[in-house]
Amino acid sequence: MNAASLPGHLSELPAEFHNELIAIADWWLTHTIDNEFGGFYGEISADNIPTKNASKGIILNSRILWFFSEAASPENNLPEQKRAEYLKAALRAYEYIVNFFFDKTYGGVYWELDAQGNPINTKKQVYAQAFTIYALTAYYKLTQDKQALAHALDCFELIESKTVDREREGYLEAFTQTWGHIDDLRLSEKDLNFPKSQNTHLHILEAYTTLNQIHATDEIRNALRYSIELFDKYMIDKQSFHLRMFMDTDWKDFSPGYTYGHDIEASWLIAKALESLGDENYTKALMPTLVKITEVTLAEGVGVHGQVIDAYDFATKTQTPDIVWWVQAESLVGFLFAYRESNDSKYLIAAENIWKFIKNYQIDKKNGEWLWLASLNISPAEPYYKVGFWKCPYHNGRAMMEATRYLTNKH
Repeated sequence: MNAASLPGHLSELPAEFHNELIAIADWWLTHTIDNEFGGFYGEISADNIPTKNASKGIILNSRILWFFSEAASPENNLPEQKRAEYLKAALRAYEYIVNFFFDKTYGGVYWELDAQGNPINTKKQVYAQAFTIYALTAYYKLTQDKQALAHALDCFELIESKTVDREREGYLEAFTQTWGHIDDLRLSEKDLNFPKSQNTHLHILEAYTTLNQIHATDEIRNALRYSIELFDKYMIDKQSFHLRMFMDTDWKDFSPGYTYGHDIEASWLIAKALESLGDENYTKALMPTLVKITEVTLAEGVGVHGQVIDAYDFATKTQTPDIVWWVQAESLVGFLFAYRESNDSKYLIAAENIWKFIKNYQIDKKNGEWLWLASLNISPAEPYYKVGFWKCPYHNGRAMMEATRYLTNKH
């Protein structure tokens, strides 16, 4: 599939994604650099006003590093001037993480710093270690900085040596600064307090996918296979084709519902992991399941305007009404992945519809970037921050790059 072979009006999509990628990157360059304390602001309001005393989280900062490293890649065919600007931003993000987030005594990265760069939450969330690997591998791929690779490998060794459940399999959620037991395992107040989650496992898999691509060793390859197998064995419900979200140490499911964004994100990320692993037989065996996950999202989770619903709640037996930016971004990519694999036009139509929705409702035409929540009403949705602990250029920026690749045969 390439742009020339798409139905007439859809042949313009790669150029639209390309332009939106630049718009996202330029917005972050313009609004987020913290010239007073270094690095990037920890929070910026919906109307682009920075909260200068906001804390700085590793998830935001690692995703900024990943995004600018990938945006500066020659693969995106951006103008040289833009690539140079994005490389400079990537370097800024890399140096800030190394200088402030890395725990020089116990290894790994802190969860949160204050605005000046002092640690205020030193817990070792495994999700954060994975995102740091993901960001560092992108930066290494761009710059060939061997120290960045060394840092990524250090994080990999910590995850493998400190966080694996040797008795029941899988990766545990969180630890103290010294890698000891911790009671509060949650990523956020919205999450349930269980020792294993689909979300953390998904981003370990994502990190290992890219690490295997740039530094293939038997240990990394085996860890990548192990991560894929965990989804295959424990987290993909082969009856409903949803993913289990929260589990105890024995993998008993305590999920409060379905989350369509995580389902469809997992479908294409596991497919990329299989591609990185390079096992044709395993890919052939698992790929129909991954497409089926996307099919279920299309059947159950799409609203009347083409948007993908946030979640389904078991307790109330209702779908939550929120229309969240990252869910739309991941669904765009997931539907294009399913179209590539199945050649079924329903997925291409779904991708086109969700992109129309994003353009009409999710992109902030006045202040730039994407709104946290889209509103279908005259009154705007709750004005969550434009930048914050969880709002970053990772989901929407990555969607623009991945969607372009799916439509131009570069996957």
